[in-house]
Amino acid sequence: MNDRRDLELVLDSGTPLVVIETTDEGRVLDLLTTLALARTANTYRPLFRWSITDGLQRLDLALEAQRHNAEPEDVLRHIRSVDKPGVYALLDFHPFLAEPVHVRLLKDIALAARAAKVTLLLIGHRIDLPQELASFSARFALRMPEAAERRAIVDRCLDEYGADTGKQVRVDPTALELLVQNLGGLTHADTERLARNAIGDDGAVTAHDIPAVMQAKYQLLNRGGVLTFEYETARLDELAGFRRLKTWLQQRRAAFGGNRPAGLDAPKGMLLIGVQGCGKSLAAKAAASAFGLPLLRLDFGALYNKYHGETERNLRESLRTAEVMGPCVLWLDEIEKGLATGNDESGTARRVLGGLLTWMAERKTPVFLVATANDVGELPPELVRKGRFDEIFFVDLPPPSSRAEILTIHLRKRGIAPEGLNLADLVAATDGFSGAEIEQGIVAALYTAHALGHEPEQRHLLSEFRQTRPLSVLMAERVTALRAWAKGRTVAAE
Repeated sequence: MNDRRDLELVLDSGTPLVVIETTDEGRVLDLLTTLALARTANTYRPLFRWSITDGLQRLDLALEAQRHNAEPEDVLRHIRSVDKPGVYALLDFHPFLAEPVHVRLLKDIALAARAAKVTLLLIGHRIDLPQELASFSARFALRMPEAAERRAIVDRCLDEYGADTGKQVRVDPTALELLVQNLGGLTHADTERLARNAIGDDGAVTAHDIPAVMQAKYQLLNRGGVLTFEYETARLDELAGFRRLKTWLQQRRAAFGGNRPAGLDAPKGMLLIGVQGCGKSLAAKAAASAFGLPLLRLDFGALYNKYHGETERNLRESLRTAEVMGPCVLWLDEIEKGLATGNDESGTARRVLGGLLTWMAERKTPVFLVATANDVGELPPELVRKGRFDEIFFVDLPPPSSRAEILTIHLRKRGIAPEGLNLADLVAATDGFSGAEIEQGIVAALYTAHALGHEPEQRHLLSEFRQTRPLSVLMAERVTALRAWAKGRTVAAE
C-alpha cells in the first residue's frame, strides 16, 4: 500500500469529512490532483481547493479562483447548494471550527454527502474536530518516506546540485547512509529541504553534516517546547569516578547500534538515584556521548499544563518526537517531580505515569532512557520495579579517588595546574562534599584571590572548603536514609 492508494480508498468509502493533519500540504494536493486526473468518466469528480486568501479554485482544470467564496460561511453555503459531485480540499479551516454556524453547515453537507457524492477534506497542521462532526469523519495520515524513498530524494538532490553548479558532489558513503537514516520520520518536503541544506552547505556529504541535520530535524519536530536538544554533552573521561557505570555503558555501546548480535535485546535504559550535585546530570550527558547519539532532555516542569488533557498530550508528543529522533538518548531529568502521585487530586500524574510506562513497554524505536531522581520517596513503585530499566544505579558522595579527579578536572578547566598544589590536603578538606560543592568551592576561592589581588593558591582553596558546610552535613538524616534505601536495591555507580 502507498499514500495514493490509501487516499483513493478513503475518498471512495463515502466518508463525507476527511481530516488530514500535516505540514506537507503540497504533497496532499499533488496526490489529490493525480487521483482526480486518473479517474474514468464514470467515477470522475471535480477537485476544488479553498483557502481564506484565494477563495475556491478548481484544481483539475485551469480556472480562476472564485474570490467571492473566500469567506468560510460563503464557501460552505455554496458547497451545500451545489447539487453536483465534488471533492473539496479546505486548507487551514481549523480556526473556523469554533463557529456554530460553520459546524452546522458542515453537518448539513455531511448529511447530504452520500447522495450528492461530495467529500470535504480538512487539511491543516492540527485539527480538533467538534464532537458533533466526529461520526461523519475519518482521519488520514500521510506515510513518512521509507529508507528507499529517502535515498531516492537524497540522490535527486545530489543530481540537481551537480546540474545547477556544474560541480561533482563529494560523497562519503558512510555519511550518506547516516544522512538517509537520520532523515527518517520527516515528511517528503522536510526530507528534501534538509538534504538540500546538507549538500548545499559545502557541496559535499560528510560526517560533519550529520549533527546539523539532527539539530534541524529536532527544530522541525519539537513544536511543543517541552523537549530540549542538548547541544553540549560530556565525554566519559570528563566524568570523575562512576567506574561501574562507565564499564556498563561501554559494554552496551555496540549492542545499541545496528550490529547487535542475534538474540541480544537492545538496552532500554538506566535510572540514576542519588545525592544532589554528585554528577547524575553529567552522567546522562556522558551516556549520549558514549553511544555517539543526540541527547534530548524532557523537562517535567514544562510538561504540566493547567488545561485538562494538555499535559498528557505534551507527554505523547514529546515521546513521539524522541521516537522519530531515534536512535537517541532521552534524559528524564528529576523524574520524581513529574510522577509524584501522593497529592495528585486531579489524577494527572497517574495518567502521565501510565502513559510513560505504556510507552516504555511498547516502544520499538531505539531510544535509550536515562532517568535521574533525587527523592526516591516520591518515585512510584511501578517505575522502579525490575524490568522497567536495565539497571538502577546509586550515585553516592564521591570517595577520595573521585574527589581527586574532580579537583583535577575543575582546576585545569580554570587554568590552575594541580601539580603545584598539595592535592592530598584538598581531598581531605573536601570529605563529604559533592562534585558540585567542590566546583563551587574552587570558584569561590578564585573570586577571593582575585579580590585580594593574588594568584589562586592552596590557602585560598583550603579556606573556602573549610568554611563550607556541605549537604551531607546540613541534611545528614536525608542522606543517611537515601543510602539505607539504596543498599541492596541498587548498584553503586562508583
